[in-house]
Amino acid sequence: MERRELPARTTSPGNPRGGDTQRPLTVPTQQTAVDMADATGYPPFLLGKPRFEQSTFYGRFRHFLDVMDPRTLFVSEIRLQEAIQLLEDYKHGTLPPGVTDKELWGAQKIKQAIIHPDTNEKIFMPFRMSGYIPFGTPIVVGLLLPNQTLASTVFWQWLNQSHNAGVNYANRNATKPSPTSKFVLGYAGAVISAVSIAVGLNVLVQRAHKFTPSTRLLIQRFVPFPAVASANICNVVLMRHGELEEGIDVLDGNGNIVGSSKIAAKHALLETALTRVVLPMPILVLPPIIMSVLEKTSLLRSYPRLTLSVHSLVCLAAFGLALPLAISLFPQMSEIETSRLEPEIASRTTSKTVIYNKGL
Repeated sequence: MERRELPARTTSPGNPRGGDTQRPLTVPTQQTAVDMADATGYPPFLLGKPRFEQSTFYGRFRHFLDVMDPRTLFVSEIRLQEAIQLLEDYKHGTLPPGVTDKELWGAQKIKQAIIHPDTNEKIFMPFRMSGYIPFGTPIVVGLLLPNQTLASTVFWQWLNQSHNAGVNYANRNATKPSPTSKFVLGYAGAVISAVSIAVGLNVLVQRAHKFTPSTRLLIQRFVPFPAVASANICNVVLMRHGELEEGIDVLDGNGNIVGSSKIAAKHALLETALTRVVLPMPILVLPPIIMSVLEKTSLLRSYPRLTLSVHSLVCLAAFGLALPLAISLFPQMSEIETSRLEPEIASRTTSKTVIYNKGL
């Protein structure tokens, strides 16, 4: 079973509402999860590597479902320490007899969900990736509430971007010092852009007298999407503009760093920005459409107090199902033809294509 380790950086999965977080990534060679898995469905354990094949959509989808599993929020301190100790025993070759691959993968899942890989400190529960959906769903519900006032629009957009900022910071790459000013700049830019667009669109809709009240209400429900999408783009550009100046590492077929390319950085930034526009779409577009239909049913007409509860369930379902599906659409590691890179970088390798980490 041949695998190669790529010294790349990767973003933490699944932040459709903005921001970048980075983690180490290993990519398997042409070995599928089906070939690797044993009769129990668990492949041979490999420390620090993903359990599921990352070159296929289905493998990435299963990986992100595993990463965002909210059950890890309820792991006790005793269970966490047991998981950490089991991985330490594996690392030093002192595993107790009878330990299975399933137990090892479970231990690694628990540790990675709770402990920051660089600081070895526990991540605050609302800012863990496994807590992103449970703690983010109330914010999505707030963003999509009908008949928003100016104050409520500002509050929910601010809270949304603040939660994103907390997730970004808690899951940051802490191997190298990063100036606080970069984080503050990205946060401020995301908040300002989100609030400005949301407020501006709401004002335009309210002044559009040619719309009927029902049409105006329907349009207002879709306001959060362009606001959040634009804030995501702003956040990506502000947080990662240094990559455009310094370039990002590109690797050959053997995982060796060929050089740092500004052209690859432009591709990575563009791909990430496009991804950030697509990711919030199912979460912020589907619930308004579904609720506009459900509110016409006899149940909600007879019991209007149930509307908020039904709305919350719809948002939770859209968040929980659409998020891993959307993130899984695009591979983490992208390829670019060597001939399209800077001449000085292209001359250093005979590979026709090189790999770079585009982020999420």
